[in-house]
Amino acid sequence: MPGFFFSHNNMAELTGKEDCKLPEGKVHKKKQKAFGADLKSYLKCMVPHIESGIKTSNSRNAMLSAEEVIQWSQSLEKLLASQSGQGVFREFLKSEFSEENIEFWLACEDYKKTKSDHLHGKAERIYEEFVQSDAIKQINIDYQMREATAKKAQDPTHTSFDEAQKMVYILMERDSYPRFLKSKSYLNLLNQLQTNASK
Repeated sequence: MPGFFFSHNNMAELTGKEDCKLPEGKVHKKKQKAFGADLKSYLKCMVPHIESGIKTSNSRNAMLSAEEVIQWSQSLEKLLASQSGQGVFREFLKSEFSEENIEFWLACEDYKKTKSDHLHGKAERIYEEFVQSDAIKQINIDYQMREATAKKAQDPTHTSFDEAQKMVYILMERDSYPRFLKSKSYLNLLNQLQTNASK
């Protein structure tokens, strides 16, 4: 079932904004109860949306087969060609604190499909988020590549990030991908699908 994510503002609304002057433990209990009650009413009005979400998520899981998951082990290219594969690999990279690699790779794939008049804005966002030396999700590329990519991003074309993307792809292929194939997350998923298929 998909998880529920609330923005900070929604959380404030759901938990209630009153500040009680009780000892800390009691405030916490009161807020938990209020949150539970408000969450129930929130879920009641969200049920139609949630149910449709479950259906699509279940149909996606039903479409995911052991054969597809086995194909992920043939190459990183096959793993990234699968929407589900991207999701599972991204979760694995999060556990290794290196999800910026797949996020950058996916941003570059999206960038290549961008209409020419939107290239400049997207190039700037990708550069600021992943490439510049103090980027929040800075990718692991050498100084020369960082400088070359910065120049290309100033006068963007559809190939501005190709070299950096290739470097990040090679890094994932040599480093994270072999560990992913040996990881519990991958092996458990494969085992589960094979078990379901044999029932």
